[in-house]
Amino acid sequence: MSDSVKPTPFAASLTRRSFVGAAAAASVAAVTRAQGVRPESRPNFLFLMADDMGYADLSCYGRRDYTTPYLDRLAGEGVKLTHAYANSPVCTASRTALVTGRYQYRTDVGLYEPLAGENVGLPAGHPTIASTLKKSGYGTALVGKWHVGNVPQYGPLKYGYDHFWGFGGGALDYFTHKVGEPDSALGLWDGEITKDEHGYLTDLIADKSIGLIRDYTKAKTPFLLSVHFNAPHWPWEGPEDEALAKQGGLSSYQAGNLATYGAMVRRMDVAIGKILQEVERLGIGRNTVVVFTSDNGGERFSDTWPFTGKKTELLEGGLRVPAIVRWPGRIRAGSTSTQVCMNMDWMPTFVSLAGGQIDPAFPTDGMDLSAVLTGKSAPVSRKVFWRYRANAQRAMRDGDMKWLKINDNQFLFNVVADPLERANLRYKQPELFNRMVEEFDRWNDTMLPENRVKTSYSFRPAQMADHYNPIGVPAAAATGPENAE
Repeated sequence: MSDSVKPTPFAASLTRRSFVGAAAAASVAAVTRAQGVRPESRPNFLFLMADDMGYADLSCYGRRDYTTPYLDRLAGEGVKLTHAYANSPVCTASRTALVTGRYQYRTDVGLYEPLAGENVGLPAGHPTIASTLKKSGYGTALVGKWHVGNVPQYGPLKYGYDHFWGFGGGALDYFTHKVGEPDSALGLWDGEITKDEHGYLTDLIADKSIGLIRDYTKAKTPFLLSVHFNAPHWPWEGPEDEALAKQGGLSSYQAGNLATYGAMVRRMDVAIGKILQEVERLGIGRNTVVVFTSDNGGERFSDTWPFTGKKTELLEGGLRVPAIVRWPGRIRAGSTSTQVCMNMDWMPTFVSLAGGQIDPAFPTDGMDLSAVLTGKSAPVSRKVFWRYRANAQRAMRDGDMKWLKINDNQFLFNVVADPLERANLRYKQPELFNRMVEEFDRWNDTMLPENRVKTSYSFRPAQMADHYNPIGVPAAAATGPENAE
């Protein structure tokens, strides 16, 4: 999709079930007024998410070998969060937290790191960000990657999304739209029907998103539109690589380079620019909250500076992600925030801004960020927790301090003063270290046990040269599917 090509409209018009009837709308209006939110002032939510993007993969976060002008402009028009975290260093777990507003370890599907063909999903009727906003009269749609359960049995339409166009698994070829090799099964869904369309997947995701925005705006319906790009997740295919893609093999550890990775990110930047331009053309920019972030930290070719670690790791590089929020007139343009936040925070934040309510039977673990984002509150200290089955990883952040465990090694870092996680303060601050270990254990006792699920992927030394084996441990000792996600 070159800059001169006009995006095509969404193929299917919105169905009747997308919109509340007159009686339901009146009921929603009464509720929102009672909560102090005028129905006509409820913002739209445009949630843009990259896949496996490193903290410094945007030029506004420090990338040096290419630029991302559209996302840089978004940061200049809003707030750039510098302490934003993924709930997990892989996508199924992280996306479960995003969708539910809770720690992923509260549901079986959230224990998979990641889903790799298992037929499991959220429990029927579990509240989501979509179903909760739908009760406040919002249209809800997801375009792109789901990976919280197989489609259609556990697809987005089962959990409050009116519309879904995209794919249910961990990755899809950008051109053939297949899972794996060119002769494998088709991976694209339009609702609950498989289909195929020609085009680079990043471009198609943008086109479908623009069509939905036009339809919602024409119907004067406030909307939640989640746009989940597969870029820059493997396979390593830039927009000019269609012939190579049809030969297969571009997702292996023999493929990829920095130039291709940069082309993938730049194309996503252009696609996002087209979506944002349509928001402005339709005159809804000032009443639309735009969020951009990533599902987890960066992979092979990503830039995670000034952090170490990658996807599948609880080092900062596997967890810290870029996050940008724009809401003209409400969020100060060109600002930066050090508020610690996570994927699970977006649900309570959006619901609060919409004047909705979280189901009390499923209380959120996330933080309502609205006061901090709009400048009504200074950043507040908080405690957040992670665990990852592979290599027995554990982590907790409390203020500036982070406890980290990898197998039998334990650390205490000040990740503000020492973002590289090099100076282990465990023995200098033993009381703090012990307290954080005890707090993690108490928190962990409230979550589902991780041994309910065996799937936990990590990179093998035979795949990545910086993940070398200790002396005497053969490379074959590490196991796991090469392309589990």
